Amino acid sequence: MSFETAMVLAAGLGTRMRPLTDDRPKALVELDGRAMIDRALDRLVAAGVRRAVVNVHHFADMLEAHLARRTDIEIVVSDERAQLLDTGGGVKAALPHLGPGPFFVLNADSAWIEGAVPALTRLAHTWDGRKMDALLLLAATVLSTGYAGRGDFLMTADGHLDWPRENRVAPFAFTGVEVLTAAAFEGTPDGPFSMRRVWGRAMEASRLYGLRHESMWLHVGTPDAIDEASRAIAES
Repeated sequence: MSFETAMVLAAGLGTRMRPLTDDRPKALVELDGRAMIDRALDRLVAAGVRRAVVNVHHFADMLEAHLARRTDIEIVVSDERAQLLDTGGGVKAALPHLGPGPFFVLNADSAWIEGAVPALTRLAHTWDGRKMDALLLLAATVLSTGYAGRGDFLMTADGHLDWPRENRVAPFAFTGVEVLTAAAFEGTPDGPFSMRRVWGRAMEASRLYGLRHESMWLHVGTPDAIDEASRAIAES
């Protein structure tokens, strides 16, 4: 299976990436000589995606001008200049351009080293709309660079996801890459809301699944992490 549409979340303020984001959006910060959003779009093109919706807010004009140079994929801008919609609200606002799904959703700073099979291909082949509302690409925290968190999810052998108990460490971190459908947003509010609302509803219905990334995930949340990720890319 291949997906024709995708969403790239690029409207964030990038405050933890300062001072690199003092004069540009985080999506245009370079990783190993290439803007992070171009790395994300490159992955989508390689996976056969024809249209990507990109939301903009911080340095929106600069990001739009940069995106206009891409000719290998149709790009639709979802304008959040007036109000940031958070992750869930941002995707919901873009649904008219994404179709009923399934479609990919990537954070603009999502970066990873591929395994034997490209991660987006594995996600597409794993997707099963009969039992899934969302399919998240997860990374083992021990196979991640630049990540110092406590993990995000527990995962069963058959891929069902659950939250860890409060103050407990979880073995898997969300990579910022997932598969969704418009149906997952039924009953959600208009305006800003987190994707955790969508995940929580899917989890309660036993329809939230994960797929373990088979190589290294590059978490690039700070300037120091950029250097660490660049070294990992060079060594790969």
